[in-house]
Amino acid sequence: MLDPKFVRANPDKVRAAIEAKGETASVERFLELDEQRRAVLREVDSLKAERNRVSKEIASEKKAGHDPVEKITRMREVSRKIKELDDRLRDIEGDLNRILMWLPNLPHPSVPVGSGPEDNQVVRVWGEKPQFDFEPLPHWDIGDSLDIVDFKRASNVAGSNFVLFKGLGARLVRALINFMLEVHTRRHGYKEVWPPSLANRDCMTGTGQLPKLEEDMYRCEVDDFFLIPTAEVPLTNLHRGEIIDGDKLPLYYTAYSPCFRREAGSYGKDTRGLNRVHQFDKVELVKFVTPETSYDELESLVRDAEDILQALGLHYRVNLLCTGELSFAAAKCYDLDVWSPAQQRWLEVSSCSNFEDFQARRAGIRYRPAPGEKARFVHTLNGSGVALPRTIVAILETYQTRDGKVRVPPVLVPYMDGIELIE
Repeated sequence: MLDPKFVRANPDKVRAAIEAKGETASVERFLELDEQRRAVLREVDSLKAERNRVSKEIASEKKAGHDPVEKITRMREVSRKIKELDDRLRDIEGDLNRILMWLPNLPHPSVPVGSGPEDNQVVRVWGEKPQFDFEPLPHWDIGDSLDIVDFKRASNVAGSNFVLFKGLGARLVRALINFMLEVHTRRHGYKEVWPPSLANRDCMTGTGQLPKLEEDMYRCEVDDFFLIPTAEVPLTNLHRGEIIDGDKLPLYYTAYSPCFRREAGSYGKDTRGLNRVHQFDKVELVKFVTPETSYDELESLVRDAEDILQALGLHYRVNLLCTGELSFAAAKCYDLDVWSPAQQRWLEVSSCSNFEDFQARRAGIRYRPAPGEKARFVHTLNGSGVALPRTIVAILETYQTRDGKVRVPPVLVPYMDGIELIE
């Protein structure tokens, strides 16, 4: 969340961020409550000062043999008033905190202003669009003909927009996960974590999914747990409430996890095949870094994700998202899109974001630059490297052959027990 002092001192900047991101939070209500809070604090401080002063007078008068009954009666009234004001202060601070939870992060100055995908900036494109001397099939036809993706049986098990991989399709999923984890741990220096697939409300709030996106999450009501929408949630919350030694930064973590998203507002949108599903697999990357290095770290995070796509030989582009496309919590974000030859369009497979100290404030994650120095909030970053469903779309469609088979990207052959062709 934003620093309340920043909101108080820069309301126009916060209003501009709300408008740029298409949010609806109220800065005016925050300022109104903040002024009420300060007024109550002033009154409480004045009453407590009076109580301290008069208490000394009462003690002196009693010592002198006097009975200061009026002052005692007055102090009882003052104590009652202080308790009332303390209760009111807690209510106001609770309301302030709830408003803060709905104030979005401010876009970085380098983020282009815009309202939709057409305003994103293409930073670079890698590779060439695949060319075929035949009409390429969409991945849903390939998956069905090779018996490696089964949407019907997945629907029987869980409902629409779920997917079931089987045979060499399941092996391809496993190969991709293993390959990505190997690259990120051995080449890029991330520490692998195997996290829970459930997270509590505090964790989901810490990374910014709650309260804004609660209707898009799968919730276990009895225990108030949530199926994680991404491993970003458990990885970021590894250090919730901690003060990290500055000499341990930066910290890099990677994790595979299933991801669950109801996407309540997305029904009917782009749901054919693997384009949009409610459960999918992803290898996530999370960084804890100092504020001075976070934007260099963002660029290296993007390169780490690009390494995967380049190794797989997939045509992709890197987009710098405009203000209207930024997530609630992000200050700056790059999306990586792969090309779908059969659908003739780009599909997002990775988002690499710098949240600055937005998540760290919500989750209470700080670092101490040096012994004896004041603790500061870390900057957190996350990126996927990369989401599997649409990556598999690009692989199946890019590496398909005229006779309906699919060549395995060479880098994955060792992870497929030497299998070079899916047939």
